[in-house]
Parts: sequence; structure tokens; C-alpha cells
Amino acid sequence: MQVERTSTSRAPMAVGPYSQAVAAGDFVFTAGEIPVDPATGAVPRTVGEQTRLALSNLREVLRASGVGDGNVASVTVYLADIGDFQEMNLAYAEFFSEPYPARSCVAVSALPKGVRVMVSAVGVRGRADRPSG
Repeated sequence: MQVERTSTSRAPMAVGPYSQAVAAGDFVFTAGEIPVDPATGAVPRTVGEQTRLALSNLREVLRASGVGDGNVASVTVYLADIGDFQEMNLAYAEFFSEPYPARSCVAVSALPKGVRVMVSAVGVRGRADRPSG
């Protein structure tokens, strides 16, 4: 099985020796996406805004990899402060509907560029979106 690299300018470009995402067969594994506007480099101030932008960037990488919105299997959320969980969760709920992807949320001591949220995902490409509800 070959591993294929994904790159899109619709999300922040990788700034180190890694890919935005790689596909192994139908499975797509993303790198952590942070809330940096790919056009301006700006970072929003609030955790809610940061969550929305990080998830938007993640969605763009997944779409560029052939993963539809309903085919996200798992999401990992990294928070610089676990006290931000509720605000992150409210914004996160805007992006996914039932049946929800599996999710883990972990607190970390720091994130790149001083952001407060980072997200990564595993998706499945090449299949019809899973049914909702």
C-alpha cells in the first residue's frame, strides 16, 4: 500500500518536515491544524474563534484528501488549558452532527505559535458520506 501526501493552500502550509495529511488506502490521517488564517497568518483571540478556524482548516485538508464532512471517523483536540473545554465544545458542536466522530481531548503544556487549540483527525475517503441521525 502506498502512502499519498496531501497539500492544500486552503489551510496553513506545513512549516516543517511533515505533511498536512497522508492517505494510506482509504484512511486519511491529518497533522494537527492550528487556528492560523492561511491567507493572512492571523490568529483569532477567543477559544471559540480559534476552534472554528482550526476546524475549518482541518475540513479543508480533509476535503483536499477526498474526505467528505460525514466521513470523519475520529478527532483529537489539544487544549493549552483544559479550562477552555466548554467554550471549545460549543464551537466544535457547530461542525459535526450525529453520528458524531469519536473524539479525544487532551490538555497540553503549550501549542505552536501560542495558540490555545489544535485539532487532528482520521477520515475515510472514497465512500459516500455516512448517514446522519
